Amino acid sequence: MTERPLKLMDAMKLDKHEGVLVHNPSNIFYLSGYTGEGLVLIARGVWAIVTDFRYTEAAEKQSPDFVVKMTDKSLTHDAIVNKLCREHGIDTLYYEDDYLTVRAFEECKAAIAGVEWKSLNGAVQRQREIKDETEIALMAKACELTGEAFERILPTLREGMTEKEIALNLEFDMLSHGATGIAFSTIVAAGANGSLPHAVPGDYRLRKGDMVTMDFGAKFGGYCADMTRTIALGEPSAEMRKVYETVLAAQRLAQDAVMEGKNCHDIDAIARDYIYQHGYEGRFGHGLGHCVGIDIHENPRFSMLCNAITKENMVITVEPGIYLPGIGGVRIENSVVVKKEGCVSLTKPSCELIIL
Repeated sequence: MTERPLKLMDAMKLDKHEGVLVHNPSNIFYLSGYTGEGLVLIARGVWAIVTDFRYTEAAEKQSPDFVVKMTDKSLTHDAIVNKLCREHGIDTLYYEDDYLTVRAFEECKAAIAGVEWKSLNGAVQRQREIKDETEIALMAKACELTGEAFERILPTLREGMTEKEIALNLEFDMLSHGATGIAFSTIVAAGANGSLPHAVPGDYRLRKGDMVTMDFGAKFGGYCADMTRTIALGEPSAEMRKVYETVLAAQRLAQDAVMEGKNCHDIDAIARDYIYQHGYEGRFGHGLGHCVGIDIHENPRFSMLCNAITKENMVITVEPGIYLPGIGGVRIENSVVVKKEGCVSLTKPSCELIIL
């Protein structure tokens, strides 16, 4: 990770009197490898992690290229940054105005005297958009653990099982097979609950003919996986089979179009137009996809509102859906790596309709 702070400073063209103050835990991890609480200061003359007694040992082990400064009762995080700025001649600090609260920023300004404050303006997040080989390998492993959990869970699904049981079993499977965490709160939506894109697993018990949507992901080495599959418990209705076939075709069309140099809005339109043209206008109300990495939702996104251009080695989801209130829903999602002439899916289980 040593090259990441250097790359950031070079991209921002920082001189020796400018520094970057990072509070967002995801940005801290990306730049330093540190996973605990605190903040990071990066400048030409100093890379520092500022934290308290609970995390100093971990910080020293995780981030050997950074000096670790410890707070105490009389020395706050901001006071240490103030001291470092004076020692290293830093008179300008770039800060995360998309993360700090107004109160926290006012406290920083009061404690860190004599510096000019400027917006970091998402510089770290923009650097994070393009994944390196190590990041892609970690995400591939996270996706592997996720896909294998799905395949192992299928034989256990039966009538009478609750959504909550399925969610717990998926999470236990991922963790027991090597995941270092859960990427986000697992979604399991069966029957009519499938019309809720972000349904919370509850006590609904599966019935024959139900469609069951499972949206979940493992975390591995600090990186997230994101996958969705919808299966049928017994023969689905003719209407829900048509919904599935429409979503599957839309997903394939959009994924086949993903490559470097594409407008995110245009990729979204491929799936959206197909769904709307097949009788489901207004029933696909979310964006087609989002980038994934340290955070489960990163930019850019496949949506009607995003005109960003895709770049090689972005990792982004392709997840169209159709949601029919009172009836049910279908969503199919793969996480893919953008390449120059196409994309590579990190999500391996088949997208074909599975009827148990």
